[in-house]
Amino acid sequence: MLEDGVLHLNHGSFGATPTAVLEAQQRLRSRMEANPTRYFLGGEYQRELDSARRAVADFVGGDEAGLVFVNNATSGVNAVLRSLEPILAPGDEIVVSDHEYNACRNAAAVSASRSGARVVAARVPFPLESPQQVVDAVLAAVTGRTRVLLIDAVTSATGLVMPVADLVAQLEPDVRVLVDAAHAPGMIDFDVSELGASYVTANCHKWMCSAKGAGFLWVRPDRRDDVYHSVISHGYNGGWPSGGGRLHAQFDWTGTDDPSAWLTVPAALEAVEAMHPEGWPGVHRSIRELCLAGRRVLLDALEIDPPAPDDMIGAIASVPVPPANHSGSEIFDPLMAALEQRHRIQAPVFTWPAPPDRLLRISAHLYNDESQYQRLAEAVATELGR
Repeated sequence: MLEDGVLHLNHGSFGATPTAVLEAQQRLRSRMEANPTRYFLGGEYQRELDSARRAVADFVGGDEAGLVFVNNATSGVNAVLRSLEPILAPGDEIVVSDHEYNACRNAAAVSASRSGARVVAARVPFPLESPQQVVDAVLAAVTGRTRVLLIDAVTSATGLVMPVADLVAQLEPDVRVLVDAAHAPGMIDFDVSELGASYVTANCHKWMCSAKGAGFLWVRPDRRDDVYHSVISHGYNGGWPSGGGRLHAQFDWTGTDDPSAWLTVPAALEAVEAMHPEGWPGVHRSIRELCLAGRRVLLDALEIDPPAPDDMIGAIASVPVPPANHSGSEIFDPLMAALEQRHRIQAPVFTWPAPPDRLLRISAHLYNDESQYQRLAEAVATELGR
């Protein structure tokens, strides 16, 4: 349903839902609204939720018992951090990278403040030459008081595939690792069980292309007894008849809501898989190759070197653009606004790490092609006076 005449190069922010998935969502809503009492209390909702859970668990390599739905990765991060507040003592530390998504870094700051702990930011360079620089920067920030590491699987502003498995291997179980994998499932080959982290949360509405408002949280078996939804509801004392155990009871019903986005995930997985003759492995390969090609076009136009190696790129990539004379407080960077208004191109420009420095980020999915990045490069060159 993407608007004709606009180049949509910002899949990474909000995703794009296939028409077939939206149609499936409307059918779900129609059944739900036809008899809400029967749908929610007669077992239909729980059966469909469990079926969707199985599909997601199979896709990301987790077990169903440890997987619950949330509205987005930010909600999953909040649930974990709120659950961890009782184990944090004054002087304890939550380590984040300075590439961490702002919303989740805010959640870490609030949970730390409630317990007298503090947030420590690992200074990860960008541009950078290797994943080892990330590992070294994060480990340098870890001390004997570090209790939690919050780390992106794929960073938002800088578009880097982070060496999360290496960090998990060196820190767990002494430091609990919470992986903010908002972009990872559907973009890269991603297996939550093999990763070994205590907690993994991600979005389904980005690269998996479900309806918006669908995400999941997976918790390792030894951490499940202490995790609660940030909204305490019926499941806290067994008041919701979920059959999946305590963790499911905390998350499966937190009050009346529209669960249809969660329930569309199986349809989304099938729809995107059918778009490539090799299924999801072909999707992963194609969108990564397209992103790298688009990045090369931009780098050539800007006459700069790659700010990160190819092996740290999935299906989003960021490149530095010349600094702007603005405060950084505007919703839209002037270059981003010009691309939209004068060239009909949707591509985000982030202030990073601080004004006046900024980055231009591209995304790639199957509805994009290389000529679109060429058009973006020409528009950027025009706006920068090159």
